[in-house]
Amino acid sequence: MTRHRVVLIGYGAIAAELASALLADGEPGYELGILLRPGSPSRMRVPAVTTALSGLDEVAAFAPDLVIEAAGHGAVRESVPGCLGLGLPVLIASIGALHDEAFFAALVATARKGGGRLLLASGALGGLDYIRAARHARQLSLRYESRKPPAAWSAELQRLGHDPAALPEPVTLFSGTAREAAALYPQNLNVAAALALAGPGFDATGVDVVCDPQADGNMHVVKATSEFGTMSLTIANRPSPGNPKTSWIVGQALLAAVEQHFSPVVML
Repeated sequence: MTRHRVVLIGYGAIAAELASALLADGEPGYELGILLRPGSPSRMRVPAVTTALSGLDEVAAFAPDLVIEAAGHGAVRESVPGCLGLGLPVLIASIGALHDEAFFAALVATARKGGGRLLLASGALGGLDYIRAARHARQLSLRYESRKPPAAWSAELQRLGHDPAALPEPVTLFSGTAREAAALYPQNLNVAAALALAGPGFDATGVDVVCDPQADGNMHVVKATSEFGTMSLTIANRPSPGNPKTSWIVGQALLAAVEQHFSPVVML
C-alpha cells in the first residue's frame, strides 16, 4: 500500500506530538513534510526522517494527501489559503481564526474554486455531533463555559491585579459571544469556535471564561436546549505538558481526525 503523504504547518508541541504518532504508525504509514518559515527555530527540532518545506511551491512539489495546521491563527491566514488553492484538503486546529466572517468566506470561496476542502478538528471538545444535529432547531440555545486553573491565565490575572499563586475564588475573565471570545483569546477559545461553527454561529453562541483555583484541569461545560431536547456536557481535560493553556487531548483529537480522513469507514 502507498504511504499517506501529510504536510504539517508548524512544529510546536501539538504538531510534534502528532508527527511522532504518525511516524510510529504501521502500514501503510506516513511520509511527513513540515512547513516552516525560513530561519524558524523550530527547524532544529524537526525529525530527520521528515521533509523540511519553506513555501507553497515546495508544498505543491511534495504533493500531500492532507495538510494539517497546528500553529495558530497567524498560520491559518498565512498558509491555509494557498494550500486550499492548490486543491488540497486542509485540517485546521486553530478554528478560532474563522471568527472573521470575511476571511472565512474567502477560504470557502478559495476551496470551492480550487477543489480544496477545509476540515475542522473537534480539538478538546466532544458532543459536536449533537450540536450539528440540533443546529436547525427553531429555538436553539447554546452556551459554553471554559473553566481553567490559574496557571492557564497567569498573565491575564496579573493584568487584572490578581496573584495567580493565591487566587481565593473563581474570577470571570469574559462573558459574551463566541466571536468576541475567539478574537480576544486566539490561543484558548478554539473550542468555542468549533461549537459556533457546528451550531447556530458565532454571534448566537454564548461564552463564559472562568479562572478557577479549584478547577480539575481544563474544564469545558456545554449546555444546549432546543425543541429536540437538552444536552449538558462537562469535560475535564488534563493540560498539555508543553502548554497549560492547551488540553493534552488536542493532539490525540488531530490524530483521530487524520485516521478518519484516510479510513474506509467514517463516523459522522
